[in-house]
Amino acid sequence: MAAEFYKEKEHAFITIGKDIKEGNIPRLVLLCGKEDYLIRFYADMLIKKYVSDACRPIDLVTLEGDFLSLDKVKESLETVSLMSERKVVFLPEFTPAAGKAIKGFGEADVKGLIDYFKDIPEGTLLLITASEIDEAKAKKNKVRTAVEKHGKVYDFQALNDSQLQNFIEKRFRGAGKMYSPSTIRLIMSESGYGNKAIDYSLYNLENDLRKIIAHSGSEGQITPEDVKEVLASNPENNVFAMLDAIGRNRKDEAFRLLHNLLQAGTPVFNLLRLITGQLELILTVKEMREEGMTPAQMQKALGIHQFRIKKAMAVTGQYSMKDLRAALCAAYEVDENIKTGLLDGQLALEYFIAGL
Repeated sequence: MAAEFYKEKEHAFITIGKDIKEGNIPRLVLLCGKEDYLIRFYADMLIKKYVSDACRPIDLVTLEGDFLSLDKVKESLETVSLMSERKVVFLPEFTPAAGKAIKGFGEADVKGLIDYFKDIPEGTLLLITASEIDEAKAKKNKVRTAVEKHGKVYDFQALNDSQLQNFIEKRFRGAGKMYSPSTIRLIMSESGYGNKAIDYSLYNLENDLRKIIAHSGSEGQITPEDVKEVLASNPENNVFAMLDAIGRNRKDEAFRLLHNLLQAGTPVFNLLRLITGQLELILTVKEMREEGMTPAQMQKALGIHQFRIKKAMAVTGQYSMKDLRAALCAAYEVDENIKTGLLDGQLALEYFIAGL
């Protein structure tokens, strides 16, 4: 899988932080990538840095939808700012920068915009954002290539372990909170970040960190109890615990966890996707372990955070290869039974646990 997840290079959020601090932001900037939270965060930061609040209605021009045209982009950039450090023209979610068409802005307009990049006036900033640029097609993307030539691209990909740790610690320091390394590791392990089977992004992590900070109250130290209290409802953790209970032949505990997940409102198909994903991960990790691979090698091959690998490794000893493959086949069968209407969702999951 994506070894690119762990590219040994400075992450864009570190680079842009340095460039802002050192005054190295050019006249043309593209913020793109998979981490929409970081794209929006740094778009807001650049706007706040260069545009005076008092002059915001004039010195910040946002062009999208029916307001977007090549002439309006040029006209807006060529009108000087009043009292701001720069005039900022903002093109949010400009899909041609992600290699996709946009209504009302044809190929001729895109070509005209690219030609104009070299002529952007001094004292202005053309700020473009675009999510989910296909890395395989990045070199063929004319907009991105032109921005790289005349300005700068900040590509916000998923955070690796050290970057994720930096992200969490920065939020705690900003709130004036102390923390231990073990507490940070607990958050990285128990949050859903990096698990493609669930919808858990940096937006979710940021929200959970705020809850953890609030839960700590007036105390200056973030404790493991604060973390566990906030993250206890994470479906991924409960699914891991459920599979662990099944492996220890504690069906009563597994049923209790299943019912807790369903009562918490976890949709049946989301839950089934989590169960299938966790079983696939446990089986893969077990196979890699028997082949003699280290956790670091697994991490590089799978492109997931080391804490998810460690959690999977903790469960592998409770299942044989045969049992894991049988469990996966049973999970796939449950999915089919529910979709064909053969069994009710909750009943199908109960049969699944009972049969393991």
